Amino acid sequence: MNKLIVATIAGLAGGVVLSTQVAGPLIAQEEGRNSSVYQQLDLFGDVFERIRSNYVEEVDEAALIEAAINGMLTSLDPHSSYLPPRDFDSMQVQTRGEFGGLGIEVTQEDGFVRVITPMDDTPAMEAGVEAGDFITHVDGEALLGLTLEQAVDLMRGPVGSEIVITVVREGAEEPFDITIVRDRIRLTAVRSRLEGNTAILRISTFNDQTYPNLRDGLEEMIEEVGGLENLNGVVIDLRNNAGGLLSEAIRVTDAFLDQGEIVSTRGREPQDGDRFNATAGDMIEGLPMVVLVNGGSASASEIVAGAFQDHRRAVIVGTNTFGKGSVQSVMPLPGNGAMRLTTSLYYTPSGRSIQALGVAPDILVEQRDPIELSEEEEESVFRRNEASLRGALQNSTLSEDQVRQLEEEQAIAEASARLRNEDYQLAYAIDILTGLTALGPDVQ
Repeated sequence: MNKLIVATIAGLAGGVVLSTQVAGPLIAQEEGRNSSVYQQLDLFGDVFERIRSNYVEEVDEAALIEAAINGMLTSLDPHSSYLPPRDFDSMQVQTRGEFGGLGIEVTQEDGFVRVITPMDDTPAMEAGVEAGDFITHVDGEALLGLTLEQAVDLMRGPVGSEIVITVVREGAEEPFDITIVRDRIRLTAVRSRLEGNTAILRISTFNDQTYPNLRDGLEEMIEEVGGLENLNGVVIDLRNNAGGLLSEAIRVTDAFLDQGEIVSTRGREPQDGDRFNATAGDMIEGLPMVVLVNGGSASASEIVAGAFQDHRRAVIVGTNTFGKGSVQSVMPLPGNGAMRLTTSLYYTPSGRSIQALGVAPDILVEQRDPIELSEEEEESVFRRNEASLRGALQNSTLSEDQVRQLEEEQAIAEASARLRNEDYQLAYAIDILTGLTALGPDVQ
């Protein structure tokens, strides 16, 4: 018994010695790290004072500190940045769907400003700016060496004023200028229309109007075709949609899923993660869907496409998406400014991160440039059949209703051919839904 007690005491004593031996260096290491941080902060203060006292010109102290803060954030990744009060206000207005400018989403790559996408029906799109363009100069002033916010500031200006941007485009031999007239940008988050009996939902951005616009537009189209039983399916067009509010991407995805995970976010610490799940109810009760994506589809668009792909709820058609799989939190700061900080990565339901990879489409379909056809060429393409031949025998067995049905089918075929010429990817998506509907519900 005494031996047991002694052994236990010895073990406890050994444990005390061991913990002391381990804890000592750890405490010293932590103190050394704190000391190093304080030394660096002292260094920053010393540099600031020397600039303020000795720089060749008098400096704006507030601007100097702001530049230091922004430099600290932009050194982390392309999406972290400081938002001074004016930019913070502009960002809040933009999420409500109206702001002034050119109508382009931009990012920064190796010091260059790259266009993620021009927004629908904006001056930039009308002037011919394309996703993937690099903007090198604004009104002759080089952007290299500026922060993204400084470059964006150069592109801002009064509504109605003119701006000349210099663009480098893949496939173009030389940089070229594009002249754009600034305008107030009013984004329509969702545009809806019918192509035959297929519902088209063009989502241009994810702001606080996106889900209400989508819901109302879809309900109107269902009513127009006489009920869900008359609808072939839905095409969700996310091409050149640079993203927006995570909450709206979740609501849009939830509208077509009955259950399961939509997206999860994971931060540096396990407790920082979130998981978002679908609620019961599918607005189209399982009808087939196609989602269109391209290189301008980013962030929230990739959340939607990735969730539908993992749940096999939709066929993803187009080209590889942008690959922005990080989540930024906007944190208000004293003085009415804020900082945008990357705080987590998001993951699709299957657990994959699309950061720097993007969402690969199920069916790769490149867009084709429209072909200009003369009236004679259109007539030749759309009407080339037996009945169009001179002297051809007419089918006298057809009733008036059958003749009318044939004429309607011919009109649909002509409309489809025109759409295929104007927007090949969209026409391809509609063909998929039409084929699935023709084969019946058992294959959906």
